[in-house]
Formats: sequence, structure tokens, C-alpha cells
Amino acid sequence: MTSRSSPSDSTSDERALRNKGYILGRKLGEGSYAKVRSCEYVADGKTETLACKIVDRSRAPSDFLDRFFPRELEIMTALDHPNVIRVHSILERQEKVFIFMQHAENGDLLEYIKARGVIKEQLAKIWFRQLHSGLSYLHAKDVAHRDLKCENILLTRNWNVKLADFGFARSVVDENGKRTLSDTYCGSAAYAAPEVIRGAPYNPKMADVWSLGVVLFISVNAAMPFDDSNLKRMLKDQNDRNYSFRSRIRDEPSPQLKALIGRILEPDVTRRFTMDRISRHDWFSSADADAHAMASAHPTYDPASRALQSPVLFEGGGGQSPKVGGHRVPLLPKDSRLSLEPGTKAKMEKRHEDDLSG
Repeated sequence: MTSRSSPSDSTSDERALRNKGYILGRKLGEGSYAKVRSCEYVADGKTETLACKIVDRSRAPSDFLDRFFPRELEIMTALDHPNVIRVHSILERQEKVFIFMQHAENGDLLEYIKARGVIKEQLAKIWFRQLHSGLSYLHAKDVAHRDLKCENILLTRNWNVKLADFGFARSVVDENGKRTLSDTYCGSAAYAAPEVIRGAPYNPKMADVWSLGVVLFISVNAAMPFDDSNLKRMLKDQNDRNYSFRSRIRDEPSPQLKALIGRILEPDVTRRFTMDRISRHDWFSSADADAHAMASAHPTYDPASRALQSPVLFEGGGGQSPKVGGHRVPLLPKDSRLSLEPGTKAKMEKRHEDDLSG
């Protein structure tokens, strides 16, 4: 690691970015070696609102720089879908990498639910369809997300959902095109499928499907389906299908929706609905979830909106993308994930062992 950056370095960075049209704004979040700030990009008389994630390589652990950073950046810069957060540009200056991407002005899905409670079923259906579309696109490219949760589902200015945060994402095929299983216990336990909790090799796409079901359950129930404070007990609850819908909430889920959630939260992975089967379920395919339902809930909804159409731009390092851990890479993962903090992967695995043996 190199010397730590100083406040004067930040001022110098801001001047350099401003010369390229990037005006950094308020801080949106901060971790041990990265921060997120709002940003405005001015070019050709037009202003674009972005989010800028800044990673300080002098503070980042080597395993992050060598493994997590390059893999996520490779995946993120290859994605182009209306319901996936898209990279705008990457700049490099000394030990810092500045990653500019679409700014989700309305926060994440968890914040929305905490502030407003249960999501009306028609609105939940629209957002679930969008999320399903984004995840299906990812799976079609043989990439599994592996950290699907409400915090990683962002809401844009026009109330469209965007799948974000690809720090745990990985290809599900090897260099020979052969499909591979995952054996990493990753992501958030509350959203993890039973096969992930058990620690056995698992199909990461089907684990994504389970997490998708947890997100849908939370959206219409404003509560988690399973308590993750003890993994051994949670695994038993998952296998026993021991979850229930709250009865004293507005807009109790319809029988069709409850049935779909039950088919997604199926502990037997061989019987769990696939993404294709979800799309053919009556609740998903019915026509009652349309733009009128969304517009009544959020007047600014624009189904045709698709921000950041400009191509990904790489600058720095002689016109190349930033070099991290011996690789030329383009983007920054979210610094708040457990596995990206020094020593936390071991702590997470230790908790997993303790919970399942105790």
C-alpha cells in the first residue's frame, strides 16, 4: 500500500475532474476505502446527473484489488439493459479510481419500503417484472448475481427499478464453456437459498431465483420471510416452509401472488420455479399491472425512460482503463459488502460454521 491521501489531494482531484466536465457534489455514502458522491457531468451544454464511486487503492486490501475488483468491473462494463445500472465513464488519477454511473435519485427498494410500508400489489408486479427482466438478461449472459437483495435494487427518477452491485457476481461457465457450480457462501444470509446455507455446491442461477422470491415477499409484506439470526434454525424454517404473510396490513397479497411466492421459495431446488416458469405464471403474466397503475402511484413514471445512453468511456493511464491488481479494469464495487472488508470473509464463514454446528 502507498501513502494515504490528504484533504489537499481531494481538492486537486476535484479541480482535475472539473476540467473534464465532472462536478462532484454531496457525499452519499462512505466506507473504509471508498465513498460515493453525487455528480453532475456537463458536456455540449447539457447536464447529466450521475453517481461517482471513488475507490482509494492505497487503502484497499490486496484481495479486493486482485480478485473482486477486476471480476466485477469486467461484468459491469459488459452489461447493457434498461433494468441494470449502467456505467457512464471511469477516470483514474494517482491512487484513486473514479467510477461514474447512473444515479438512482429515489434510493433503493429497502429505503422505499421502510419509508412507505407495503407496496401495492400492482406496483409490486411492475417492479418485479422489471427486476425479472434485468435478472433474466444477466442469466442469459451466463452471469449470476449472487447478492440479490432490496438494497441492491435501485429506483430511478422515473420510478423504474435497476439491478445494481455486482461484487459477488460471477460467470457460471468456465473457459471451455462448461457450466459450473458455486461453492462460496456469499451475499446476505436473509436472502440466501437453503442450498447456499448448507454450504454444498449449488446452481447460482437457481439461488438467484430464491433471492428474487425473498425480495417479492418483502415488497408485499414489509417483513422478512425468515429470521437469519441463527442459520441452523433458519435452514429448518426454509425446509419446513415456515413463513407467513402478515394479516394486519393494507392490501393483503392475492392468492395468486402467494402461490407464486410459494413456488419460488421452494426448498427443493429441482422443484423450484425457474425464471422462465415465473414468467408464465398467471400472476406475473396477467394484464392488470400496467403503466396506468404505476402512474397513479408515481406521476413521474416514464416506461420509456432509459438514461445514460452514452457509451462507456475509459480514461486515465494513457487512455486505458485503470490498472488494478495487474488487470486493466473499469468500475468499482460497493465497499460495504462483508467479503470486501479485510478479514470479514473468515468471520462470515466462522459464523456459518458456528450456526450450523451449534
